Amino acid sequence: MPTTAPYGSWQSPITTDLIVSGSIGLGQLALDGEDIYWVEMRPSEGGRMVIVKRLPDGNIIDITPIPFSARTRVHEYGGGSFLVHEGVVYFSNYADQRMYRQDPGGQPQPITPEVDMRYADGCFDAVRSRIICVREDHTSEGEPVNGIVAVDAQGQVELQVLFQGSDFCSTPRVSPDGTKLAWLTWNHPNMPWDGTELMVAEFDAQGMLGEVQTVAGGKSESIFQPEWSPDGVLHFVSDHSGWWNLWRWENGQANQLTNRNAEFGKPQWTLGSGTYSFASPDVIACSYVEGGAWKIGMLDITSRNLFPVQTPFSEMGRGDIKAGDGNLVFLAGAPTRPMTLVSLDLASGKWDELRKSHNLEIDSGYLSEAQPVEFPTEDGKTAHAFFYPPKNSDFQGLEGEKPPLLVKSHGGPTGSTSIALEWGIQFWTSRGIGVLDVNYGGSTGYGREYRERLNGNWGIVDVDDCCNAALHLVSQGEADGDRLAIDGGSAGGYTTLAALTFKEVFKAGASYYGVSNLEALAKETHKFESRYLDGLVGPYPECQNLYQERAPINHTDQLSCPLILFQGLDDQIVPPNQAEMMFDAVRAKGIPTAYIPFEGEQHGFRRAENIKRALEAELYFYSRIFGFELADEVEPVDIKNLPL
Repeated sequence: MPTTAPYGSWQSPITTDLIVSGSIGLGQLALDGEDIYWVEMRPSEGGRMVIVKRLPDGNIIDITPIPFSARTRVHEYGGGSFLVHEGVVYFSNYADQRMYRQDPGGQPQPITPEVDMRYADGCFDAVRSRIICVREDHTSEGEPVNGIVAVDAQGQVELQVLFQGSDFCSTPRVSPDGTKLAWLTWNHPNMPWDGTELMVAEFDAQGMLGEVQTVAGGKSESIFQPEWSPDGVLHFVSDHSGWWNLWRWENGQANQLTNRNAEFGKPQWTLGSGTYSFASPDVIACSYVEGGAWKIGMLDITSRNLFPVQTPFSEMGRGDIKAGDGNLVFLAGAPTRPMTLVSLDLASGKWDELRKSHNLEIDSGYLSEAQPVEFPTEDGKTAHAFFYPPKNSDFQGLEGEKPPLLVKSHGGPTGSTSIALEWGIQFWTSRGIGVLDVNYGGSTGYGREYRERLNGNWGIVDVDDCCNAALHLVSQGEADGDRLAIDGGSAGGYTTLAALTFKEVFKAGASYYGVSNLEALAKETHKFESRYLDGLVGPYPECQNLYQERAPINHTDQLSCPLILFQGLDDQIVPPNQAEMMFDAVRAKGIPTAYIPFEGEQHGFRRAENIKRALEAELYFYSRIFGFELADEVEPVDIKNLPL
């Protein structure tokens, strides 16, 4: 019989030590012949990014030697940090941001100058033995300059600038015959999910670009992932129809390959990942999100039929997908399966797990599965979330007691939640605290119209949706209305702070490197996001009044519930003063509050000890605010203004 105990006080086998001990992040995939490559983010190594290779015999080896870390800082968020050609690996190293060449069995050798420039999202130009990639030049005053450059594969020929002139560019891809280059551009104030342009140009005899042609896109059409088929036809993803669907450019016109209310693309927060790959000239392996979950299908180009791929995973292809040699490699997860690197034999349908993001084995009796939730919004539309009820086979709540609820507000805000097993969620539910992961208006995965609900309304629509989601569960009897908490990181941290300041739904919250001062963000943030708020709030300084109205730091008089803040001191995206100002203001009001800064951390925590500390500190904070005893001892938090 389960033990009866108050919600929040349940003993759980899902400890922070177990979560961080074997946890890795899985990212960017690459195929080179029969070899499979990917990047692992390892908290146990201080967040080092390691390129890993799987050989045909099944052996897995690290490619990136200590102290190298394959991580680029283009756009600050990075992505597209490496490529492979005939066994040679080329990667951007985090410490100096130079590009390196690493021959099989050899040590990395720099092939770019020792200057303040960053490189990402490259492809190999085999005809000219060079890498064509995005370069971000930080050597001059003012904004860094982005462009497309060619880097000699040996590092012996001077770098060539192929294209410059737009504020941003991404995804340079050489045609199979080496005669043409396709790439994306966009300009302030657009973000890449607002509007991009697909450009194509032919190479001349010197390897430079000739006349540039705009193939698709514009200020209000988002293009994603240009890719050449093996027979040289240009493909891309466009939201021209209102949903990101697959298209191809042939005989001077664009033809739509898929036409469904699903997203075959995603927001370009990071570079270098894709949602489709060619299994043959006539078949595309593509991932798409439908109903909030990622799926994989095989698209027959001739018939336009999309055939679903069947595996035990319910979340497939969210991160990256690559096809080659009759094989499909992708990232996948499920409510009871962590994100996993999967290889699928396309002929037989047999699949193999190559690497798990965590090898932690926990009985399903402790695992809460995502339940899709739809709820009404302020503007009469429907919003979406996933609910994880408390679950622990050893415990049940007190009779008549409703569990606390933690609402999670994802970052972006142009992001989305995942239904794959996330130990950071199970940490809460196995202790008797429900979790509600909200895809508020502005989230991707539900079409352009849903994404644009947030335009001009950041701090309003997202806050309303998080509040209404929580109240919906309270009305369903799933949560205690007096013990509602909200947390979020980055933009989700802003939504958290705004909800605590301008609404009276939540009784506590946790902000992870969240925005408290919109004006400061507009003035101080990096180039990639420097005009992001033009669309989310309005142009600055013309709409200065809106920035002031929606900034939690300006309205702390309205904030009356406890708050804990977490911040990386090396954060270049949301500077530490945002959290520090909020902490000082809340402490001065006499409200229980705490602030935990982390040396050496940036925008998002990568070190195991800091991930552990933050999770435990947030739990400790809620236990003191909501009045439940913890089953385990954790390091106390210095909570200011906490009544004795």
